[in-house]
Amino acid sequence: MAYDFDLFVIGAGSGGVRAARFAAGFGAKVAVAESRYLGGTCVNVGCVPKKLLVYGAHVADELEQAAGFGWTLEEGHFDWGTLIANKNREIERLNGIYRNLLVNSGVTLLQGHARMTGAHEVEVEGQRYSAEHILIATGGWPQVPDIPGKELAITSNEAFYLKDLPRRVLVVGGGYIAVEFAGIFQGLGADTTLLYRGDLFLRGFDGSVRTHLKEELEKRGLNLQFNADIQRIDKLEDGSLKATLKDGRELLTDCVFYATGRRPMLDNLGLENTGVELDPRGYIRVDEQFQTTEPSVLAIGDVIGRVQLTPVALAEGMAVARRLFKPEQYRPVDYQNIPTAVFSQPPIGTVGLTEEQALAAGHKVQIFESRFRAMKLTLTDIQEKTLMKLVVDAETDKVLGCHMVGPDAGEIIQGLGVALKAGATKQQFDETIGVHPTAAEEFVTMRTVTR
Repeated sequence: MAYDFDLFVIGAGSGGVRAARFAAGFGAKVAVAESRYLGGTCVNVGCVPKKLLVYGAHVADELEQAAGFGWTLEEGHFDWGTLIANKNREIERLNGIYRNLLVNSGVTLLQGHARMTGAHEVEVEGQRYSAEHILIATGGWPQVPDIPGKELAITSNEAFYLKDLPRRVLVVGGGYIAVEFAGIFQGLGADTTLLYRGDLFLRGFDGSVRTHLKEELEKRGLNLQFNADIQRIDKLEDGSLKATLKDGRELLTDCVFYATGRRPMLDNLGLENTGVELDPRGYIRVDEQFQTTEPSVLAIGDVIGRVQLTPVALAEGMAVARRLFKPEQYRPVDYQNIPTAVFSQPPIGTVGLTEEQALAAGHKVQIFESRFRAMKLTLTDIQEKTLMKLVVDAETDKVLGCHMVGPDAGEIIQGLGVALKAGATKQQFDETIGVHPTAAEEFVTMRTVTR
């Protein structure tokens, strides 16, 4: 049968665009449908604008440190509207770049909601298209628990477009999005509280990292409320919000920001018209080659619920394009040793196994930990400390995990990701000459086993 397209991609986020571009480059006839914005969550309401806001929040630190280096500055004034306007302009520029990437690759771009009407058919704005392969790359969407007053809360989607910076912000959640936005709001001058229902945030990260970040955030004056959850939200006559907690306490705020999870964006996709099945968590079930239970339909990215990171979606999109249209170049996605950063303040960088994961996997481990005050802070009164940690297999000397909390952690951990990918040993770390004076050299100068 002759199809209109070899590949029809639903969703123009990072993974979908990567798959479409490379499939077209391999000679396939490709279409992409997008109903919102080009670039998906990451470019529009995720990692890119978030990092821009993080940069803005860090300026307060730079101003505080300036006096120690001889700078006398007038009292600074922050304008939220200027930051958001400049951020919006940059996102619009990136939207244009994504558009050009697709069009210049020979991809047919269809702007509108796509819905599958069969295993090989997609409908967009009343027009039907046939395709040999359909790729679902629609991403995720933030969700707020079903509590009274939930409509009064915002998520990351709305936070990027707030007209004004709230005077008081209550951030709810314990994942990286909650921690990052708590740092953003506080760094830009809002009175910020982070509320989490568990004992300690960032579940799944190394225990030393979690504890160290907690201590540093408390030094910065962030109000941390653990083992607490909201029962209801009410709006008061003066426009402020009252969050009533399950333990009966009441917190007054001007903004309740929820970052308690995301769901796969499967709304009105027409899955019922295909043989696509969901797993018990509600994500699309796929095999190792991203094929769903409907042979002609594939899925990648946040909708499959594996590792929900932009670079992972890019790798999955590339793998799909290669397997379908350039099989001699195909190689499976390796989910081991994925470097990750959390742009908290201070930031986290991590790659490989946590201490807890290594022990659970049966490794006998040696732990190397170092906590120190960064050189840049020695001329200031700031007492923030950096954490660096290596998890090493005691029998093979292989470095199983690298973890850091401190300035430039994300930048530093990227290079260490290459080392772990190559299977580096602690001896090879020790024999690597450090760059002096830097914080990064601590990773190759730790000699004493902590435990």
